[in-house]
Amino acid sequence: MICLLALIAVLGSSSSSANAIDSAPHRPASLIYTNYRRIKEQVAVDYLELRSVSSGGAKQKELGLCGKERENFVPCHNVTANLLSGFKQGEEFDRHCEVSKGREKCLIRPPKEYKIPLRWPAGRDVIWSGNVKITKDHFFRLEVRTVLDINCGFGSFGAHLLSLKIMAVCIAAYEATGSQVQLSLERGLPALIGNFISRQLPFPSLSYDMVHYGMFLTEVDRVLKPGGYFVLTSPTSRPQGSSREKKRTMLNPMEELTQQLCWTLLAQQDETFIWQKTADVDCYASRKQRSIQLCKDGDDVQSYYQPLVPCISGASSKRWIAIQNRSSESELSSAGLKIHGNCQELLVIAYTTNFSDHPKRPGDEDPLPPYNMIRNVMDMNANYGGLNAALLEDKKSVWVMNVVPARASNALSLILDRGFAGVQHDWCEPFPTYPRTYDMLHANGLLSHLISERCSMIDLFLEMDRILRPEGWVILSDTLGTIEMARTVATQVRWEARVIDLQNGSDQRLLVCQKPFVKK
Repeated sequence: MICLLALIAVLGSSSSSANAIDSAPHRPASLIYTNYRRIKEQVAVDYLELRSVSSGGAKQKELGLCGKERENFVPCHNVTANLLSGFKQGEEFDRHCEVSKGREKCLIRPPKEYKIPLRWPAGRDVIWSGNVKITKDHFFRLEVRTVLDINCGFGSFGAHLLSLKIMAVCIAAYEATGSQVQLSLERGLPALIGNFISRQLPFPSLSYDMVHYGMFLTEVDRVLKPGGYFVLTSPTSRPQGSSREKKRTMLNPMEELTQQLCWTLLAQQDETFIWQKTADVDCYASRKQRSIQLCKDGDDVQSYYQPLVPCISGASSKRWIAIQNRSSESELSSAGLKIHGNCQELLVIAYTTNFSDHPKRPGDEDPLPPYNMIRNVMDMNANYGGLNAALLEDKKSVWVMNVVPARASNALSLILDRGFAGVQHDWCEPFPTYPRTYDMLHANGLLSHLISERCSMIDLFLEMDRILRPEGWVILSDTLGTIEMARTVATQVRWEARVIDLQNGSDQRLLVCQKPFVKK
C-alpha cells in the first residue's frame, strides 16, 4: 500500500511537471519531448527503487577503490603468481585464470596523471604519456581484408593498413611495462593480449588473410586462410655479407619447415620475407617429406585456449576457400539478417534516445553526441557482427571487437570472414586486455546467458569497469527482470544508470550506463 501511494505521488508530480511544460508560453516540441522522456525514465527508476525496498532488499553498498598497485592490473596474466604456482619454460607468460581466483572485489582506478584520450583521428598519432605504463627505453590491396599482427610494436603497421581499409588486429604477450597491446588500444587500434608458447590462439582455423611475424609456424598456418600471406620482419637479425648471403642465412632454418607447410616464398627485401600459403589442398599429399602430418578429424574443431598441436589444420574443413576465389561479401542467413536488423534498431535508439540529451560530464547540458568521443567499441555478445555492420553503415569512425561467448553458438568464423575484428572468450573469466582500453561496451542478451551459466554478475561488472575508460558507456539489452538486477549491480560499481523501455510491446529493456571519472 505504501508503495502504491508513493508511486501515485511520483506520477502525480510527473503529471504536474508535464502540465507545467504544456502550459509554458513557447517551447520547441523537441525540448518538450526530451523533458517528458526524462520524467518518465525517472518514474521508472523510482518505481524500481520502491519495488526493491518493498521486497525487503537493502540498498547495495558501493564497492571501494583498489590500491595504486593495481592501476594496470590484468587478471590471468600475473607472471609472479604463475611462477610461484609452478609454471615455467615460457608458460608463466601464458593465460592462467585459475591462479587469479579469489581476488579482492574493488574498482580499479586510473593513475593520477590519466587524461581522457584525444578524439579520433588525433588520438591515433598523439597519446597522453600518463595513460600508458611504458618505459622510456602494394599486394595488400588485392585480396587481403584481415591481418593478424603478432608482436605489433607501436602499431605502426596496423595504422598503415587501416588507411588502406584493412582490419589489422595486434596480438602480443602480456608485458608489465612498454606494452604493445596497451599502446595500440590507446591509439584506437584493435589489439588484445595473447601468445602461443603453449596454447592455441582464441581464433578458429582459417581465420586471417595475412599474418605478420610469428614464431610457432604450425599455429600461424592454422589461423591462415588458403592463399593467405605470412610476412616475417626481422630487423634485429643483420647477418654480415652480401644480400644473397643474408637471405640464405635467414632461410636455412625455415626452408624445410615452410616446404612442409606448402608455403611458397614470394619476395624478400632486406629483413622482410613474404610467403604464401597454398590454395591447393592436394599439395599436402604431393609432399616429398611428410614430417608434419595432417591433423585428424576432430583435432581441427575450434577450441578455447587448447594446447598447441604439431600438425596441419584445416585441410578437411568446409571453409577451405582460397582468398582469391571468395565472394566479395559473406552471406548471412535469415536469422543473421534478423539479428543484424535488431542491432541497427538498438543502435538508433542508443544514439538518438539516450546520448543526445545525456550529459557527458556533470554540468554540461546537451553536448555533442558521444560518438565523436568513442573509438574503441566492444560487442560482448556479437552474434553475427550486427552492431559492427550497423556502425559501419552509419559511417561512425569506430572499430568493434566482436566477442563470441565460449559456450554460445560460435559465429566467429563468419564475423572474421566479413572483415571484422573478433575473438572467442568465456565471460566467466577476465578479458585479455589492459585497464581503461574501451570507450563503449555493448551486450545484447549476454546477462541472461551468463545467469544460465551460473556466472557472477558482480564479477562481470567489475571486469567491465576495469576495461572501460573513465566517462565510457555501457549499453545492455535484456529482459526486464535481468535488467532490474543489472541496474542494482551498476549502482555498486558507481555507474550512472538509466532504464529505457523500447515501447515495442516486448519484455526487452535497455540499461544505459556511464562510468564516472573518479579523480584522486
